[in-house]
Amino acid sequence: MGISNQSRVTEFIIMGFPNLQDFRALVFILLLLIYFLTILGNVVIFTVIWSDARLHTPMYFFVSTLSFLEIWYTATTIPKMLSNLLSERKSISFTGCLLQTYFFHSLGATECYLLTAMAYDRYLAICDPLHYPAIMTTKMCARLAAGCWICGFICPVTEVILVSKLPFCGPNKIQHIFCDFPPLLSLACTDTSINVLVDFIINSFIILVTFLFIMVSYVKIIKTVLKIRTAKGRRKAFSTCASHLTVVLIFFGSITFMYVRLKESYSLDYDRAFAVIYAVLTPLVNPVIYSLRNKEILNAIKRKIPHKRMVNTSA
Repeated sequence: MGISNQSRVTEFIIMGFPNLQDFRALVFILLLLIYFLTILGNVVIFTVIWSDARLHTPMYFFVSTLSFLEIWYTATTIPKMLSNLLSERKSISFTGCLLQTYFFHSLGATECYLLTAMAYDRYLAICDPLHYPAIMTTKMCARLAAGCWICGFICPVTEVILVSKLPFCGPNKIQHIFCDFPPLLSLACTDTSINVLVDFIINSFIILVTFLFIMVSYVKIIKTVLKIRTAKGRRKAFSTCASHLTVVLIFFGSITFMYVRLKESYSLDYDRAFAVIYAVLTPLVNPVIYSLRNKEILNAIKRKIPHKRMVNTSA
């Protein structure tokens, strides 16, 4: 009765970085630069891979898919964060908040599955090279990628439906840098223990199961690589996995802290810091890791630059 007599919240105020209010202009410029570099880096990798026939292999197909995903992953949160830094009233509608949460978690889950598919690809290439071409065909790669996207977009549906049924009657200030399940649940004016439990189960399954599969794959990869007699052969095998493993450790390390827990919130500053890592910094470093540590991608980029210069000169 008490809840029904109170006005229902129709919009939320995203608090963002309250401790950095005096440096909003600097934070805005820094975040805008990061966003620009993230989009540029991922677009370059995606374009180079799809335009260079030498990179039309399963490994680079998954790298290009990851770059495509990162473009949309950052688009769900960073533009709104930039808008809030310029606005005095950092509001978002109830529906908009749910949509942002849904797409952010959908794309995040898709990335978990995609990184797992990439680990499977490396496992087959190194541990079963004779059967690799027959197994990892173009059709198989497309099916794995499609499965990652479909499963990713199905995963958060239950959580979003449960949150949409919760009563929100005030306060409406989200103590986070974007809409997300933990800060939303803390604002509901009813018991959310079921929601917290459901979130924990779903997130644990997605994150821990995929991470375990990746680690098992790498244990087998390492065992196989150590059996290679030449040091050059071992370095070559490890180099194809180092970039992927670095991305996995950064991404899974931050999201595990945030989502695999039964408490609704730890320190708000810690939550914001880890959110910056997996929502802002990880998409930025991915193209850096995959390009600067990969000679084939660097060579493909270099091949494109002289070609454009020659075209301009001839014109």
